[in-house]
Amino acid sequence: METWKIREIEPEDNQQVKALIREVLVEMGVPKVGTAYEDKALDDMTSTYEGKRMAYFVVEENDKIIGGAGIAPLTGLEEKVCELQKMYFLPEARGRGIGMQMITQCMDFARDQDFDTCYIETLPYMENARRLYDRKGFKVIEKPMGNTGHYNCTVFMTKDLRAAE
Repeated sequence: METWKIREIEPEDNQQVKALIREVLVEMGVPKVGTAYEDKALDDMTSTYEGKRMAYFVVEENDKIIGGAGIAPLTGLEEKVCELQKMYFLPEARGRGIGMQMITQCMDFARDQDFDTCYIETLPYMENARRLYDRKGFKVIEKPMGNTGHYNCTVFMTKDLRAAE
């Protein structure tokens, strides 16, 4: 039996989510500048994802947030391209199929919002994340799309949301 659930973020989750994202980024050795670490959005994720065609989902287990991921229009290409954003999991969430379910939830939401393509940026050494994206049908592209401001991310991937799973 699963002891965790995926749900939309609530205001009382904000500080846990901010701490979780920063903890995972530090664990992975990610630069603090030019990445999600310095995003102002981390201060109030609930407000950040209140807009039209966007959502942030958290994984909760035993009253603790152990992961999260969001979907939002990609800045500069808002009409048809969304971005899978801030997808991070604490060590206790990894290897349990939670990431696969989270991406499925995010892709379903993106399709419901009429996006055609999902974009993601990551780093070359985040190998487990890249394998997960590969398994979910994301393909590496040569250069970045939109304007995320994450200039230290050097791996760019897209997924055609209209293609059959």
